[in-house]
Amino acid sequence: MESKQRTLLFKLAVCSGIGNLGMLKILDFSMRYNDTTDFSKQEIIQIAGITTYQKFFSDSWDYWTTNSDKLNAYQDAHTFITILDPIYPYYLKQIYNCPVLLFYKGNIKLLEENCLSFIGARDASVYGINVVRQLIPAMIRNNLTIVSGLAKGIDSVSHQVTMQHGGNTIGVIGTGLDNCYPKETAHIQRKMMEEQLVISEYPNGTGPRKYHFPMRNRIIAGMSLGTCVVEARRKSGSLITAQAALEYGREVFAVPGNVFESQSDGCHGLIQEGAKCTVCPQDILEEIQLFSI
Repeated sequence: MESKQRTLLFKLAVCSGIGNLGMLKILDFSMRYNDTTDFSKQEIIQIAGITTYQKFFSDSWDYWTTNSDKLNAYQDAHTFITILDPIYPYYLKQIYNCPVLLFYKGNIKLLEENCLSFIGARDASVYGINVVRQLIPAMIRNNLTIVSGLAKGIDSVSHQVTMQHGGNTIGVIGTGLDNCYPKETAHIQRKMMEEQLVISEYPNGTGPRKYHFPMRNRIIAGMSLGTCVVEARRKSGSLITAQAALEYGREVFAVPGNVFESQSDGCHGLIQEGAKCTVCPQDILEEIQLFSI
């Protein structure tokens, strides 16, 4: 039955018009009724609560149902886990709207490690880069896997510094794994797919969409014991991730910067709101050790 559930969840993931919450509703219904997977299109629409995009879903479901061989080939082109798999990240499973599927390339065993996320400005300053270089080696020595979003700036530097020091790192992206976005970090993504781990909740062929990145950010925050913000403006994606971490009851660390630079405004705001002011590795480690499994 597990194989049938995987097939159903993959089919739902590649259909248009149904989101992750709808998929969670279908999975919950399936598990409450003896792991059934025999749903009609109308039953899925009703259980998942599909309204606005009902026609998109209907057409998409019909297409994949008619082209089952193509669907099977498409599924075989992916490596993925579901929320039902034992290796699914423990902390990620605790959040609201946790992803039903995680597509991956690389060392899936990294999902079993304790994780800490590093995020920050895309146009990182020399100061921000040096902060990452100071903090991350100590995290590695304490067996923490570094998670970030493979964006330009602090994200990509965090991945690179981790690898340079022999640590483990996970990239979470907002596209299909066959898409490298932004192009400037493509070489890092490819290297991590071979030597580390890159995950996404989107199947191959999915390009970047504006709404994908707040969704990606919830995964970064959700799978981590804590999130460290290094340089962020008042209105930035980094603050969305930090806010998600707070909502999940995780620790948030913020590195102070130049009071005259807008690049530091977001971090200073987080500190004023209760994030831990972080100036050395021990500021993080003394909090994180309380949360480890």
